[in-house]
Amino acid sequence: MTTTAPSQTKDASETETPQAHAAGVMIVTDAAASKVAELIAQEDEAGMFLRVAVRPGGCSGLSYEMFFDSEKADDDIVNAQAGIEVAVDPASAPYLAGATLDYKDGLQGAGFAINNPNVSKSCGCGNSFS
Repeated sequence: MTTTAPSQTKDASETETPQAHAAGVMIVTDAAASKVAELIAQEDEAGMFLRVAVRPGGCSGLSYEMFFDSEKADDDIVNAQAGIEVAVDPASAPYLAGATLDYKDGLQGAGFAINNPNVSKSCGCGNSFS
């Protein structure tokens, strides 16, 4: 799964669910939820969900990590949106509150992008932020 550089902008195609915003976790657009659901179906394993985390690394200090998981920790913040479940660990939650996960499939490539209003700067390579 690829991610693109964090951005501070939002566009009109993003769909915000009130539940996600109220819970303080990231928002998932319909396009991203559809692609995540498609990829989970290909995994052919019951109970899979998307885990999104922020980890130390990269030239700006932090980077996103996204993967499918089937084990939830007791302190995970789990939110069902647009037909999928997204889990965020408590340490990552403040960095991801209000962020939007989107998926684009176009001429310049396809991939997931996290648009995050909490990002103060990102690096030139586009893979890390602070």
